Amino acid sequence: MLILGLDPGLGTTGWGLIRAEGNRLSHVANGKLKTDTTATLPRLLAHLDAMLSALLIDHAPEACAVEEVFVNANPQSTLKLGQARGVALCAAARTGLEVGEYAARLVKKAVVGVGNAEKAQVHAMVSRLLPGVKIDGADAADALAVAICHAHHLASARALR
Repeated sequence: MLILGLDPGLGTTGWGLIRAEGNRLSHVANGKLKTDTTATLPRLLAHLDAMLSALLIDHAPEACAVEEVFVNANPQSTLKLGQARGVALCAAARTGLEVGEYAARLVKKAVVGVGNAEKAQVHAMVSRLLPGVKIDGADAADALAVAICHAHHLASARALR
């Protein structure tokens, strides 16, 4: 099963695609989608939607997972992040995918073992779980972690049946 993980952001949205075969995970691709942050918010969101739609068409994942919004000290930043997340959810849903949503703490716990792990720890564990991966920055590492978390949750759900 191909699983796409997304770490949405207005300026940069990280993405990571993994293959899950039973309990085995392998890296397929990862990267980041960058937008022009000087553009108006509607144009920026439309551009993000177009890039996500192209990514979904190009890779045709069978599952998708998106990191949930964490509350920033700045409410405006939280709202804008929520809008980018909404675009990600909509783009994935438009292709017919069921979308898993995971809090950052749950993603960190699934990948590192503790919910308060640092970004560097997440990056290191993603590299261990996906041997040979070349990660395109912290946003892509976070997206791969979201995909890994979703793979674990899907495997747990299958085991319970």
